[in-house]
Amino acid sequence: MVQTPTTPEKRVRKPSKLEGIKERSNFLREPVATELLQDTTHFTEEAIQILKFHGSYQQDNRDNRVRGQEKDYSMMLRTRSPGGFIPAQLYTAMDQLSEEYGNHTLRVTTRQGLQLHGILKKNLKATIAKIVKNMGSTLGACGDLNRNVMAPPAPYKNKPEYKYAWEYADKVADLLTPQSGAYYEIWLDGEKAISAEEAPEVIAARSRNGNGTIFHDSVEPIYGTHYMPRKFKIAVTVPGDNSIDVYTHDVSLVVITNKNNELQGFNVLAGGGLGRTHNKEETFARKSDEIGYVAKDDIYDLIKAIVATQRDYGDRVIRRHARMKYLINDWGVEKFKTQVEKYFGKKIAKYRKLPKWKYLDFLGWNEQGDGKLFFGLSVENGRIKDEGSFQLKTALREIVNQFQTPMRLTGNHDIILYEIDPANKEAIEGILVKHGVQTNPDAIDNLTRLSMACPALPTCGLAVTESERALPAISDRIRQLLIKLGMPKEHFVIRMTGCPNGCARPYMAELGFVGSAPGAYQMWLGGTPDQTELAQPYVQKMPIDTLEEFLEPLLIFFKRDRKSKESFGVFCNRVGFDALRKFSETYTLGSYMEETTKSKFRKNQKRVSVPDELFPKLKEAAQTEGRPMNQIIADALSEYFNKSKSS
Repeated sequence: MVQTPTTPEKRVRKPSKLEGIKERSNFLREPVATELLQDTTHFTEEAIQILKFHGSYQQDNRDNRVRGQEKDYSMMLRTRSPGGFIPAQLYTAMDQLSEEYGNHTLRVTTRQGLQLHGILKKNLKATIAKIVKNMGSTLGACGDLNRNVMAPPAPYKNKPEYKYAWEYADKVADLLTPQSGAYYEIWLDGEKAISAEEAPEVIAARSRNGNGTIFHDSVEPIYGTHYMPRKFKIAVTVPGDNSIDVYTHDVSLVVITNKNNELQGFNVLAGGGLGRTHNKEETFARKSDEIGYVAKDDIYDLIKAIVATQRDYGDRVIRRHARMKYLINDWGVEKFKTQVEKYFGKKIAKYRKLPKWKYLDFLGWNEQGDGKLFFGLSVENGRIKDEGSFQLKTALREIVNQFQTPMRLTGNHDIILYEIDPANKEAIEGILVKHGVQTNPDAIDNLTRLSMACPALPTCGLAVTESERALPAISDRIRQLLIKLGMPKEHFVIRMTGCPNGCARPYMAELGFVGSAPGAYQMWLGGTPDQTELAQPYVQKMPIDTLEEFLEPLLIFFKRDRKSKESFGVFCNRVGFDALRKFSETYTLGSYMEETTKSKFRKNQKRVSVPDELFPKLKEAAQTEGRPMNQIIADALSEYFNKSKSS
């Protein structure tokens, strides 16, 4: 007789350590409130985790580490700025804080916020208080909750869909803002600063039951005691405008209007996310999926339903498996959608057809549509600084102080100044030029214009190698290689991070650098210029010193076999990695020059003999000048015939 095996009891998995920290925090109060009063240079690990919900990360300057001595601790602060909105008053305050307490720079993030670096623990309260009192906030800029809600930065007054995107970025951000009073108790001694009132429909939506989406009689009706399993990211955009990397968020909303430009509802995508861990194949970058369409009156309930699904079913045991992308990947889109509909209380309509996505950066001078102008300013790697003759920080200070221009920060960490009277255009441009800031976007190298890098070393504790400090020189090296290969105007999207968390979204780049070891990067290929396709890992660990050796065969293959107007990323996807590797393995470095010359002489080519006594000299000249012998002969003959013709 065969005995049927008994099923062992299901093992109860223990929640991660951070779930306990959140539970003990008394809704984000402790141990931050207590430790803030202590005369120490840094916070404990438990306080650090709760500080993130308040918009701050504790860091140390790794350039200043000395064995046996205390680390050089400081805090990074990040603003919560839906749609990248920075009023003039807030920018002025941030600029002052960076000088008084920070490292004299500001940084535009890739989620449209502003960051301060170098804030000492003793100055943290004064810094946050000043931000809040000047129309800003850091609440929810980090931590296990909804992060900054992104939206296209272009301030078009004659395109209603852009105004709807801004409006709902604000409203969704308000809906999902933590309701605990801890933030104001700790940083403003209980005084809640004057801020814009929430829309009545947002207030009503937050408390509406929605089939189990809220916790009744809780301080946090949407989040509950434990908040979200991991960070949660939302974006709102308009059809065709992919200035916010639409496929990379937990939830993306796309504004849908009727023929009269009236808001009807939103297309909804869900399940995007880029963070991963090296050598952990269960972690991966993922594009979001199309979920469906909802009418505008239902959007808050739909958002709550998605948040509740992730809140209640997301992994709270293994943090690297806790993002919503893994829940959707494990369940499948249909099961996820079914659960969302249970919370939502109705069926989600079919996703509506959209035009093709296009990346837009809005740089240079543009019409707002109401008689005023806006100016898109390229900020390399988002760092607002003064360095030598380049005085971007001083220039922006003068412009904002003199003209009180509001800003919209972009998802590519650039800045848009807007509400500019045409009469002030010349003065604003003059201030920028005076301080060495390029005002013509066409004069900016496209490799730089399209690139992004995370801060990485020396402040980010997760970085394994350089990013922001390294990318400018690396872009220069790539440009020089392109020139050398006869491709001087070629460009593609480059993104770099110092670790695999993907803050600068390298997994959507045509050429992605992901830090894998000191001085080495995992290389990703195959993203697209419009940021609609994921790149894939091509090389696990490329020493940056070998960059040219790595790229040359790929670029030559691209130059030789590309289709008309085909981008580098699309080419890599089309031919496939096997073909790229095969070509690279058989390619001889430097042979591109011989190939170039051969192609010029391929048609109707006649053989020409070189006297024996001249051949050694010709060969030596070719080696010295790095030019093929055929090219030297061709140049010499060309010069000879030109002289004969002129004489």
